[in-house]
Amino acid sequence: MATRKHRPERRGQPLSRERIVEAAVELLDAEGENGLTFRALSRHLATGPGAIYWHVANKSELLDATTDAVVADALTIGPAEAQDSPQAEIHALALGLFDAVDRHPWLAAQLAVQLARSPWRSVAPRIFESLGRQVRALGVPESSWFTSASALMHYILGAAGQNAANAASGRVLGAGVDRDEILDTVSTAWEQLDPDDYPFTRAVAHQMRGHDDREQFLAGIDLVLTGITAAQQPTT
Repeated sequence: MATRKHRPERRGQPLSRERIVEAAVELLDAEGENGLTFRALSRHLATGPGAIYWHVANKSELLDATTDAVVADALTIGPAEAQDSPQAEIHALALGLFDAVDRHPWLAAQLAVQLARSPWRSVAPRIFESLGRQVRALGVPESSWFTSASALMHYILGAAGQNAANAASGRVLGAGVDRDEILDTVSTAWEQLDPDDYPFTRAVAHQMRGHDDREQFLAGIDLVLTGITAAQQPTT
């Protein structure tokens, strides 16, 4: 994969933690995690490593900070994007995360690491709080808040992560490989499976061709929301 060359920036203002994190995101987007070193970051910021270490202790802390910054931005819904219902707000939050993972190829892996290694830090509570407020606004009983918000969070991050993995596979295959060609290849392979062993998979194989990832993602969100709201209906 071709990478961009970064020109060292001219220092006009004192170095800040925010600018270091911003520059680290730029390097991660262009070079991946292996390309993010304090030496490369020093060159990009036109400063010495000591100035960076004053604000960030090590690469692990820097990766945590970049992940948190990107997630915070993804979950920010401005006045223009404000929605008029909890369901619409959840759609906006979910798409914000989905698109962030799609734009930043390194993000899915870092989210998985942080949520597994340190779920008490800012990233997991930030996502959980944003979704949980809308779950509460749906009128879900408090006894079901945790389960409902967890189901949404797991679906969003799982689907976004899988989409990122698919995109990464496409990049490995090369720039000349078209997404529709890949989907057609998989769909054709499914149609040729043994009809006795895979009757369902063969029946839906054609639906894979040309499907829209974002539309499919939102359809999954609606299925989760339907289940959450249906579970609150009184039984007769």
